[in-house]
Amino acid sequence: MKCLVTGATGYIGGRLVPELLAAGHEVRILARHPERLSERSWIGQVEVVAGDAGDPDAVHEALRGIDVAYYLLHSMAAGTGFEEIERHLARLFAASARDEQVGRIVYLGALMPDEPVAELSHHMRSRNEVSEIFHLSEVPTVELRAAVIIGSGSASFEMTRYLTERLPVMVTPAWVRTPTQPIAIRDVLYYLVRCADLPAGLNRTFDIGGPDVMTYELMMHGYARAAGLRKRVVVRMALGTPGLSRFWVGLITPVPRSVAGPLVESVTMRTVCRDHAIAEFIPDPPEGLVPYERAVELALAKIQQADVRTAWSNSSVPGAPSDPLPSDPSWSGGTLYLDDRSTVVHASPASLWRVIEGLGGDRGYYSFPAAWEVRGWMDRAAGGVGLRRGRRDPDRLRVGDPLDFWRVEERIPEELLRLRGEFRMPGLAWLELSIRTKGSGRSAVTVYRQRALFHPKGLYGHAYWTSMLPFHGIIFGSMLRNIRENAEQLERSESRALPPGEPTARAS
Repeated sequence: MKCLVTGATGYIGGRLVPELLAAGHEVRILARHPERLSERSWIGQVEVVAGDAGDPDAVHEALRGIDVAYYLLHSMAAGTGFEEIERHLARLFAASARDEQVGRIVYLGALMPDEPVAELSHHMRSRNEVSEIFHLSEVPTVELRAAVIIGSGSASFEMTRYLTERLPVMVTPAWVRTPTQPIAIRDVLYYLVRCADLPAGLNRTFDIGGPDVMTYELMMHGYARAAGLRKRVVVRMALGTPGLSRFWVGLITPVPRSVAGPLVESVTMRTVCRDHAIAEFIPDPPEGLVPYERAVELALAKIQQADVRTAWSNSSVPGAPSDPLPSDPSWSGGTLYLDDRSTVVHASPASLWRVIEGLGGDRGYYSFPAAWEVRGWMDRAAGGVGLRRGRRDPDRLRVGDPLDFWRVEERIPEELLRLRGEFRMPGLAWLELSIRTKGSGRSAVTVYRQRALFHPKGLYGHAYWTSMLPFHGIIFGSMLRNIRENAEQLERSESRALPPGEPTARAS
């Protein structure tokens, strides 16, 4: 099948493209900003049409020769003006698909409550109208309706994540008792991909949801368990206006108010699947639909596995569907605090690597030994390992080696040393020391980069990072300078010790 994906720079579309390719389909994308996709590993496998979904010429070009067109466009703008825009885009897309004889439109809509259309939120009403436009068109349309999608980057999931992580005690509005049926992003993609192979002419709407029906309060408790947080205390207010809820969400989370507003309007209504008729055409995944807490664990897996180089905003290779992607909003993916420093080193990568690989143990960390000793005593007092483990070897490290209160998690000679913290703290910590060469030949320079990363656990985790900030400039700043100076001194001493013309020995 030849498939068109709209919204490829968005949350669902960016994850759907590689799934369609893996299923053997040809993929074309319509993107207003193709440059935002330049880092995707699959960009060379797809055809790109640059254009706006409101431009008839671009839409016709994108739909020409397409068998299945995925419509994944939806505005989260505030106010009511967006409804006319969505209406126009849907009508243009449907008419163009008819003219280009597209075999099927696949639309991902919103799970609808039982209330009359007039009582729906602006965004739910707009979703419902787009659905009607497609189903009344001459192009067969399969619509999947989902409620809360669980995956890193999903706005509703991110709202739940931040509220739960940052508030051990919550005074919540009445909508936290509203039932909903969350679904894992991998199950949404499973259904979307298989929509391409449904019988020709099928024009139908299907509700899709995970195996758990739960309230938003239960979702918060489930998130806390999956994330290893203490049980949250939820105090429910009898009342709670949408305006107050928007202010509350905007105050506690980094989710923009323009996004939080529509979300809050929608979560006040029951969104539970009416049936599981989708199973008549698409059987459940072989391993079954993903339960809510397992879906949360999958969404958190990258940070828990310490895949910190590719798990967040600098990711360039898509992994599991629940992982964050580069195109996700800056406020998605949870909190990852970062102290990032770099410097040019007038020494070879080999000399710099020898200094990096030799840190810890008796040599210390090239900055304020007393401060590291105090941190070690504090850790031992809290029941941790402190600095007593030292090193296995004074000069060489292996992946898995304990190193004081760190453990070696990745080692790429002359490129990267990544340590994971095993000291007592309310979160997860890593220290990355990396080397890269800029330029080539005689103009090449060695760059040393040092990153301290911290993923907080709950409110105490945020307070811990904040309390340590005054010391970071002193400890990590001097560490950067002293590693550079030690590498340059090592380079000079080895150069003097070698016979004239003999190259500097490289670290093995």
